[in-house]
Amino acid sequence: MRSVYFGLLACFLTVGVQAQNQDGAANALDKAAMEAVQKDKEKSDKDIQDAKASAKASTWLDRAKTYQSIAGQYIRIDSAAATKSMEAFNKVIELDKDKKGGPGRLAKEAQEALTGTAMYGAFMQQGVAKFQNKNYPDAIKSMSIAGEINPKDTLAPLYTAIAAQQVKDNATAKTQLEKYITAGGRDAQIYGSLAMLYRSDNEMDKALATLDKGLGLQPNNKDLSNEKINIYLATNRMEEAINGVKALVEKDPNNTQNLLNLGLLYDNGAGKLTDEIRKLSDETKKGSDLTKKVADAKAVQETYAGEITRLSGLIKKQPKNADLKRQLADVQKRLAEQKTEVASLEAQAKEEAAKNTNVADNEKKLADLRKQQAEQKATAKGYYEKVLSIEPTNYDANFNMGVYYYNEAVEMKKAVDRMSMDEYNKKGKEIDGQVCGKFQQALPYFTKAKAVKDEPDLNENLTNLQNILKQYEERKIVCVESK
Repeated sequence: MRSVYFGLLACFLTVGVQAQNQDGAANALDKAAMEAVQKDKEKSDKDIQDAKASAKASTWLDRAKTYQSIAGQYIRIDSAAATKSMEAFNKVIELDKDKKGGPGRLAKEAQEALTGTAMYGAFMQQGVAKFQNKNYPDAIKSMSIAGEINPKDTLAPLYTAIAAQQVKDNATAKTQLEKYITAGGRDAQIYGSLAMLYRSDNEMDKALATLDKGLGLQPNNKDLSNEKINIYLATNRMEEAINGVKALVEKDPNNTQNLLNLGLLYDNGAGKLTDEIRKLSDETKKGSDLTKKVADAKAVQETYAGEITRLSGLIKKQPKNADLKRQLADVQKRLAEQKTEVASLEAQAKEEAAKNTNVADNEKKLADLRKQQAEQKATAKGYYEKVLSIEPTNYDANFNMGVYYYNEAVEMKKAVDRMSMDEYNKKGKEIDGQVCGKFQQALPYFTKAKAVKDEPDLNENLTNLQNILKQYEERKIVCVESK
């Protein structure tokens, strides 16, 4: 999901660009008009310094209109023109009262101007100018005021959010994007950007609700769908994620994006099980290894004890044999060290046994986890196949099918690598052919994916796969494909 800023920056900058491509005559007219406005500004600045003139509401009204014109058309004359115009209109309201103390004719005109489109445009132009000069805090202030002048506008809150993002002001960016949505903004990308801001502040429920609103506008939006899944995965809400996407599939069985997302969810679940399986397998293996080490250490201890018995018997027969006595002392020392080693290993084994009270239970858990993993991988594969039956050129489905077969082959290859030479001579070549077959099954999917889109990850996988298949060919291994 791209940020709001990068997606809309080009559009944003054009708001403040005026008369860039006019012909010579138009430029001359614009220059004359700007000079006239400049003179009006200088006159207003002079009048406002005059005590008598500055006491009149009409003087302030002329000033307000002059600066409003500067802000709307010639902001380069005064970058704070909109603010000065607003201040002047407010001064008119303050000075112009009727006989009853209510607003006079000029005050009413000023009140209307403060909520009019010209004042809105003045603050938008002022905000753009501040933005272009990288004065983001003042850009935020100016465009926020524009949004307050016209609460139904979507442009001002959107651009205010863009400016807020430049100074990492997430709170303001969120508030302004909320205003954009409330005002009826319908760009689904903006809903995604707001959801990302919520997510960065760990407001996951708000992020999901916002993504749902965006998907209501664009049901097939890939970015929004993927971001929703990412949030589900980040919060470990797998069941909720799967049920939600399944509901979408029931409504629209041929929506390839939803089918693909289901495949990705099951793939992710299988990946998480891999970590769990590895951890439990390591723990079980550690316990088994310690048990074997204890048994081996005790066998050495018994050997030393037997040697002591033998040497003691010889010394009884030869009590003056110094060499036998030296040998006995040496073996007794080794026996003592071995007893310490056995005690240490037994303590470790006991500690490990406390963690894994029942090796048989662990083995059963491992079997169950491996079964679940196989089922989730198969389910993911099934959804990718459904996507390809509807859309054969779908990049993600082709890529993930290639990854499925590639990983299957890698796991099978590990079993071959663990074989002893005798085992390999008996059945290794046959299994190697099956491994090669799995690698070969990945090739057409990666190739189709590459025809759709050229991606670095895909190219790396495809190059590795081609090199592997070439090695099997050089070894004259016959590839045997299976389901």
